[in-house]
Amino acid sequence: MGGDRRAAAALQRHWCPSWSVSERWRAHAGMVLVMLAYSGYHVLTKSVLNVGMNQVVFCVYRDLLAFAVLAPVAFLRERRVRPPVTPQLLASFALLGFTGLYGNPLLFLVGLRYTNASYAAAFQPSIPVLTFLLAAIVGVEAINIFTKDGVLKVIGTVVCVSGAILMALYRGSSLIGLTRSMPNAWASTSYPAAPNWLASAVLEHGVETWQLGVLCLVGNCLLVAVYLVIQAPVMKKYPASLSVTAYSYFFATIFMVLTGVSATNGLHEWALTKTEVIAVLYAGIVASCLSYSIMTWANKILGPSLVALYNPLQPAFSTVLSTIFLGDPVYIGRVVLGDLELPSTLPL
Repeated sequence: MGGDRRAAAALQRHWCPSWSVSERWRAHAGMVLVMLAYSGYHVLTKSVLNVGMNQVVFCVYRDLLAFAVLAPVAFLRERRVRPPVTPQLLASFALLGFTGLYGNPLLFLVGLRYTNASYAAAFQPSIPVLTFLLAAIVGVEAINIFTKDGVLKVIGTVVCVSGAILMALYRGSSLIGLTRSMPNAWASTSYPAAPNWLASAVLEHGVETWQLGVLCLVGNCLLVAVYLVIQAPVMKKYPASLSVTAYSYFFATIFMVLTGVSATNGLHEWALTKTEVIAVLYAGIVASCLSYSIMTWANKILGPSLVALYNPLQPAFSTVLSTIFLGDPVYIGRVVLGDLELPSTLPL
């Protein structure tokens, strides 16, 4: 028993050193790359959703691919240093898979379907605020507003939420691009195809399509925050970052496959075009496998609040990419609320 404890303590010291400045800078650079990868994911998935691809089918293929790539890499790379798995850890992995890898991307894709890439990215700066609050509430991170780090975190969260409100509410005139290529995020949009599996029940009760998209995007941000906060203590008990991500994807894939079986009508929905195959490959390998592995590793070094603070980069990256590849315009936000094109059904 004593030998097991000493071995566990040695393993913990091996995986939890005092991180050097260069390692922390690599973690920061990794998070910038993750945000750039996510922005490309926003634009590419929007292009396939526009032509009617089933969101659940997309998620199933993406998760299967991500798990198939990540599992053998994690097994081979961490086989000598991976701690034993307990039932409590398995439950934690299942919760991580449900929040961050199942519910989060599913809600994001539905929200993206009924808004656009720039608008969806504009909600992402709320993630640092939610993460900051949840981490402080559950005690994952000690926030002292009288220290330099505490002041910077508070200022960062204020800047993040201010930017999110500005991008979400103030559209203004078109600076770059043609307005006809961008649907009004505030207006009701008519879709020729039948509503998807989630929207069908909601839209029947008078909910506008853009409202459904907004609700899904808010839920997406909340689940990302929960995922980051839960992941931090799990990494202390099981500090093999690749294996944590692989186990989480294992449970998320099970949840997604079960959802896909119940939410599709026939094998024809599982057929992919060439463009959809490219989107699935990018989503599974780059935006899922690679990005979540880097984010898990960075979370171990930087903590959930600092990792979440990189999400404000998504609106800038996504807007540039969607303007280049989808022709979406860039708008100058107007301060005067009267200039906003609000529909009569918008609750004020």
